[in-house]
Amino acid sequence: MVFSPAGVASALLFVAPYTPNIATIETTPGCLTDNFYGTYGGRSIFHIPPACLETSFIKGSLIQSVSLLPYVANGERQLVWLQESAIDSSLVTPEYEAEVQGFFRWLGEDGYSMGGGQQPSGHQHLLSSADEPGVELHLVDLQSAGGSHGLIAVEPSLVPSIEALLPRYWKPYILPKQPTSYIPVPKPAIEHVKNLLETVRFDPVVSSLVNNISLSQMRDDIRWLTGEDGKSGIVSRHSFAEGSRVAANWLKERFEETGATCELKTFLTGFAPNVACKYSASVDTTSTVLISGHYDSRGSFGSQRAPGGNDDGSGTVALLGIAHVIARSSLTFRSNVELVAFAGEEQGLYGSKAYAREMREKNANITLMIQADMLGYHAPGEPPQLGLPMYIGTPEVAQLVSKMSAIYSPELTVGYTAACCSDHQSFHEQGYASTQVFERAGPIADPMYHNSGDLSERPGYDLSQIRSIAKVQFATLLHAAGFDLPDDEDLN
Repeated sequence: MVFSPAGVASALLFVAPYTPNIATIETTPGCLTDNFYGTYGGRSIFHIPPACLETSFIKGSLIQSVSLLPYVANGERQLVWLQESAIDSSLVTPEYEAEVQGFFRWLGEDGYSMGGGQQPSGHQHLLSSADEPGVELHLVDLQSAGGSHGLIAVEPSLVPSIEALLPRYWKPYILPKQPTSYIPVPKPAIEHVKNLLETVRFDPVVSSLVNNISLSQMRDDIRWLTGEDGKSGIVSRHSFAEGSRVAANWLKERFEETGATCELKTFLTGFAPNVACKYSASVDTTSTVLISGHYDSRGSFGSQRAPGGNDDGSGTVALLGIAHVIARSSLTFRSNVELVAFAGEEQGLYGSKAYAREMREKNANITLMIQADMLGYHAPGEPPQLGLPMYIGTPEVAQLVSKMSAIYSPELTVGYTAACCSDHQSFHEQGYASTQVFERAGPIADPMYHNSGDLSERPGYDLSQIRSIAKVQFATLLHAAGFDLPDDEDLN
């Protein structure tokens, strides 16, 4: 279904299925690669200039699977892609389906009344005025098997609050103000990863290091971040909540205790900062290996509580677990290493997008990037798992992570997931070799996903699985960055 605002279309938006290299599907150079809005879920979005419409600008096999959306370009509106997460069928309840249908009825009818005349209590004043709707709907594609999506144009002031208004398993992604040029991962960067993939072998020292990640330390860290231990006072780590600032300062202190140099990097008014920490290389090099998680959280609609034990406290404590071993072992790296805890992920990857853009503007030499998001839920009756992205990311990096898992965490069953997308996307779009690690080789199954019950002390929350995946991250980091230990260091 296509909705066009009143007036003459001044732009044509082109929505196509994801492909790893966009340059391979265009037949007229520049029509797609010079007019790229980004990839969201399993779809890439472009602005199509009139001149391209006069040619056959894409391969004919794609014609039946694309959407062309007439759009009246309005500098006072922000385009936002809405994406339903890939969720297990067990999470698709009648209540959830009613949420989705009601949300899109509300958007499509008038922008300020929910279907059937029901008002979204406490939020209708944020979305529009009686004179002009604050939200315009341009595309909605509701899929019974999951993967539904929508494209809306909203007043910029409403963008940060959109996340709180979506159905529970949906996330917003903010499109750039203007289309940009598509930046592929350069061939030399891919060849570097391929070389690692071909040459990596079991290393007993690496094995000793990764097995030093402490389960009890991770338990203490996650209980502090969620507020379960009663010490932190944190109720919510939502990017706008005071608890996220408390968490940011605490994370900075913990990472600095391990020898890192850290900075709280602000990126947008009202949002908690990114926590960026660096271990400088022991040799003269610009190469950098970056691993990350996001420490902001999201709770149930209408609830003040957002503990984020799994999403993404699990990825955050994995970083801390690695940092603690770096400190205990006194190891040094031959490449620069960054451990970064992002904020603003739940509102549309704001923190990582700002950081990745900064890195690209500096022409930073990031050779490898791995994001950890949701590592902790272990579905009943299933083996511990590691999921790698089916869509966005660099396949060679995913293959490298898979090989590391087979060597250093063979207890994990490795596969691919359509769950998408986390902060690695921000780096992939800037041309950096990147991937994500996730808790399941399949869709999201955690019943506390985007829920105020996302605590660590609950059925299915598996710290051992988090530790196993953290071992994979750490092993990849050690092999990719290179390292040295003091001569007298005893790891046993």
